[in-house]
Amino acid sequence: MDAPVQTIMETARRVLPAASFGNLAGDLIIREGHAGRVTDIDGREYVDFLLGSGPMFVGHGHPEVVEAVREQLERGFTFFANNEYGIRLAAELVDAVACAEQVRFVSSGTEADAFAMRVARAFRGRDKIMKFEGGFHGMGDHSLMSWAPKRPGNFPQAVPDSPGICRSVRDDMLIAPFNDAEMAASLIHEHRNDLAAVIVEPFQRLLPPKSGFLQALRKATQDAGVLLIFDEIVTGFRFAYGGAQEYYGVVPDLCTLGKIIGGGFPLAAIAGRADIMALFDRARAGDDRFLPQIGTLSGNPVAAVAGLATLAVLKRPGVYQQVFATGRKLMDALSGLLRETGLPGQVIGEPPLFDVFFATGDIADYRATLRADGEMMRRFNQRLRGSSVLKGDSKMYMSPAHNDADVAQAIAAFTQALHAEASK
Repeated sequence: MDAPVQTIMETARRVLPAASFGNLAGDLIIREGHAGRVTDIDGREYVDFLLGSGPMFVGHGHPEVVEAVREQLERGFTFFANNEYGIRLAAELVDAVACAEQVRFVSSGTEADAFAMRVARAFRGRDKIMKFEGGFHGMGDHSLMSWAPKRPGNFPQAVPDSPGICRSVRDDMLIAPFNDAEMAASLIHEHRNDLAAVIVEPFQRLLPPKSGFLQALRKATQDAGVLLIFDEIVTGFRFAYGGAQEYYGVVPDLCTLGKIIGGGFPLAAIAGRADIMALFDRARAGDDRFLPQIGTLSGNPVAAVAGLATLAVLKRPGVYQQVFATGRKLMDALSGLLRETGLPGQVIGEPPLFDVFFATGDIADYRATLRADGEMMRRFNQRLRGSSVLKGDSKMYMSPAHNDADVAQAIAAFTQALHAEASK
């Protein structure tokens, strides 16, 4: 029998720092999810544009994913050794993703990004990594350089975003502004003898790449002999079956994948050229260059069957067209309401993943996002939740599970929230 709501809240306050798992505020506790909606422990149902921060791309409790997982649970939860479904999922990733010749599984996006940077350093025999200010690559020490600096420094100096990170880490990271192809190319050329790789979200948080930016990165890294890593934890299988590589037409040397590929279970991957991935193979790399990577749950069979079932759904005709159509309808509605109310805002992103920024002018890099009115955004999100529409602090994820009723409820909530703001 479920515990009383107040008891659960009190327990959370007692045993969890900030009464939360560290993701969202602890005042929301979700009980269950179905298709494009979730229900909290008070029994309130929400249209869900959070989608577990992205993994539930085909919706909650998709019957084919549930059935695949149920069948695997009868066969076993995890083995540490290879399993058939992890191998089949790796083969599917290789077939789908342009840069992927081989795959190594881990359990989280943080692990995947950390190992991608490590294997790049090992392959190149160089220590430095270049990333872009505002780019998020997990919670590792190197990734938490200039992710969300309150006082951005001078490029290419890195700024740590958390206490507890060794001071020496900042010396191994170079920081560039996203969407500035000229500065990025200049830094790559200047530091080419010390630089192992450039890591980038091809779609940084909510910022689309400007025309030619990713192509310029690809050319600059190739000219310098530096590896290019696409962090596709978010964009993998979301913008197209082949991810952002397919959508934007640029192929990196390595990429990281997560969220969607595990179908809602903990699973992520590093994928890339076979000669780079060979460093994970002692027989091919030799003892001196071999890069060990061990994870108790890596390639977990339950996660693998959930991922395979999810990808099977995504391969069907019309799925991506439906996601894009839903996203465009909501983006157009938001844009129209901003014009109608005269509020200073704009809709940023791509149809599968977008949000409103309450700011004017070009928003193309992290520093431009700092112009947005954070308090207005907080009120907007709060009003949406009051209208039973759930989203993250700064993202709205679309799903083919979102139906016409979900869209209508969301547009009604947008209308109420923005008109309330305009009348303040």
